[in-house]
Amino acid sequence: MITKEFTAFEKKVWLSSPTMHGEELKYMMEAYETNWMSTIGENINEAERQACEKIGCQYAVALSCGTAALHLAVKLAGVKPGDKVFCSDMTFDATVNPVVYEGGVPVFIDTEYDTWNMDPVALEKAFEIYPDVKVVVMAHLYGVPGKIDELQAVCKRHGAVIVEDAAESLGATYKGVQTGRFGDFSCISFNGNKIITGSSGGMLLTDDEETAHKVRKWSTQSRENAPWYQHEELGYNYRMSNVIAGVVRGQFPYLETHIAQKKAIYERYKKGFEGLPVQMNPYHAENSEPNFWLSCMILDRDAMCKQVRSEQEALYISEPGKSCPTEILETLAKYHAEGRPIWKPMHMQPIYRMNGFVTREGDGRAKSNAYISGGAVGKDGKPLDVGMDIFDRGLCLPSDNKMTPEQQDKVIEMVRSCFA
Repeated sequence: MITKEFTAFEKKVWLSSPTMHGEELKYMMEAYETNWMSTIGENINEAERQACEKIGCQYAVALSCGTAALHLAVKLAGVKPGDKVFCSDMTFDATVNPVVYEGGVPVFIDTEYDTWNMDPVALEKAFEIYPDVKVVVMAHLYGVPGKIDELQAVCKRHGAVIVEDAAESLGATYKGVQTGRFGDFSCISFNGNKIITGSSGGMLLTDDEETAHKVRKWSTQSRENAPWYQHEELGYNYRMSNVIAGVVRGQFPYLETHIAQKKAIYERYKKGFEGLPVQMNPYHAENSEPNFWLSCMILDRDAMCKQVRSEQEALYISEPGKSCPTEILETLAKYHAEGRPIWKPMHMQPIYRMNGFVTREGDGRAKSNAYISGGAVGKDGKPLDVGMDIFDRGLCLPSDNKMTPEQQDKVIEMVRSCFA
């Protein structure tokens, strides 16, 4: 219940917008002036070198987007039509769609509360149900590394290949090692809202020279080394342009600066929400250092007012001392600040609703489809469907690294007013 009216921000406070520094334009102009405007040039070479240096891999192949990198990673992993593939459930659908591009059938693995990533216990359960699966696609949500040791151990026991979606976690580390180093095939993104950007673009990361060569070939329409256009296998127009690579090249030196700014935003929110029945998106400080791409919060269950969502709309009933993501997001939007709901889990999406979905207590599909708010619970008293619960109670806060402390203080006050 909002008890105070605020003055709207003069300029919109964004969720996470590009932060440019000037060098990007210099490298783009070099591409223009030297006429290297296509998919070959010094910017591409340098951006790939920077990625290898930062992440610690031997080869980085610059591609048109992170989704293209994931598609080629799934192809490299050997996914064939009809193959089931275990996938992170709480993620953007770009993590999952490439499986379908290759004819695979995603089976979704529930989330755990400690990092909001794939649950190793549910993954082990999934292998009991689907013992023939040989590929696991896992994402690091909002820049927070998942339980990598446990997930890798499960995959190793079952002989499964890992495709690591590090699109949101560039610069984050797990036990001192950069994300993007933990998959058999790993991918990063330079989409416009990421921690650094090329406006678009992505990379596939590997230590294997043959794999890098194959990706470069596939991404340039699989042209053979012949004096004419010779094609012996299916290819794609997936290579990054030298112009986009100029933006990426100019952004890489500022990665650590952006991470520090994002961390400061996270910490200010954490302090500003003290005393409220909410928590910030969690991470294991003893194991990992996120890149803090997006600051998110989740409301305590007993602090939730009544909220319902259809496929495209949401309604709530305001209650004194309580709130919900819909109320908070509508309040922020009213005053020109951008937030958004947590990623809606893949098993809840109409396109994937009939796919398999596994919780730590087994196949949770039937239970989760009947779940509204505070629904079916497991033996530990917690919801069987963790992803749906986080989606129900969570939201992403304005996390733009150009947001001033004064603007953030106002956002904090707006959120606090929703619980008045």
